[in-house]
Amino acid sequence: MARIPLNTVSETMLWTLHNRACESVREDAFFHDPHAERIYQAIDYPFQRHFGPPDSSHAARALVFDQVMSAWLAQHPSAWVVELACGLETQCLRLDNGCVNWLCVDLPQAMDFREQYIQPTERLRHWRGDARDTAWLDEIPFNAPLFVSAQGMVMYFTEAEVRALLQTIAARFPQAHIMFDTVPAWTVAATQSPTGLWKTGHYRIPAMHWGVSGNHAPFLLKQWLGQATRVRWLPYPHYRALPAWYFSWIKAWPWAHDLMPGMLHVALEDATAES
Repeated sequence: MARIPLNTVSETMLWTLHNRACESVREDAFFHDPHAERIYQAIDYPFQRHFGPPDSSHAARALVFDQVMSAWLAQHPSAWVVELACGLETQCLRLDNGCVNWLCVDLPQAMDFREQYIQPTERLRHWRGDARDTAWLDEIPFNAPLFVSAQGMVMYFTEAEVRALLQTIAARFPQAHIMFDTVPAWTVAATQSPTGLWKTGHYRIPAMHWGVSGNHAPFLLKQWLGQATRVRWLPYPHYRALPAWYFSWIKAWPWAHDLMPGMLHVALEDATAES
């Protein structure tokens, strides 16, 4: 089998594809992504060996991102969406309304791999580079309605890098909406431990550098971006890795926000759209 030309963090795009595509083909699927199915079938890679049985966690995450962004696009159909660390995510195809402008950002190696399966178009543009190099902001027209999305990215940055990125976006586009997923501090610590955090015996999750709890995140982001900033912490809906009764039980406890991953939807202080 030919080696997949991706670095450690970029290879996570195959993990997320595994969970999305395998959920999509189920008869009882809660998430449908025919584009992920197509790409998954085209890649010669030991998905199950590396990542284990699919648990639908990334399908659940994608579903929440789709729901939030769909509501925003209904109010701003011709707006701009920037998808940071896009990998093999196909949200740009799932949510295409015929007029939205989409800018996908990822490292050159990852983008080269993506373009084997998803080609850029006039409204779907690709930008090669590190998301922390905010030159990609120059691609967005001044004062355009903007939604910045990042799945599976910020936990691999330091807290200072996340803060700088968010503050730079806010300075340039003070009406932007931003959405990203987070992990709790214990997950970061586990990935940095000497033994690491292994998904299976063949795949070690890359070391993460920043985590924040659902209870602390709104305070922290308001401190960074201004007290008028609106912040929603969104828990994962139930996915197949955990029994439904246990998932519902643990989410009912306030302390669970400090122990579980989640998603943050940030509406900057001048935003007028409903969050």
